[in-house]
Amino acid sequence: MISLYDYLGHAAGPDLGKRVAAAAAAKNIRFGTRHVEHKGYTGQVLLYPKEFLDEFFGGTNNTGKQLLKG
Repeated sequence: MISLYDYLGHAAGPDLGKRVAAAAAAKNIRFGTRHVEHKGYTGQVLLYPKEFLDEFFGGTNNTGKQLLKG
């Protein structure tokens, strides 16, 4: 399970976060939560299976490049 921040390497923002959450809900993807405290954000973040995020973003994140298609 991985957060969007950990997957992307930067904050996803609320719009992308909502799109990912909606796609996960539509596919009945199980998710978890984690409490974070950062300078810019304190609260819960959702955690998704890496395989789901790979599918949502159109490829793997092994190269550090992101192919956004979701």
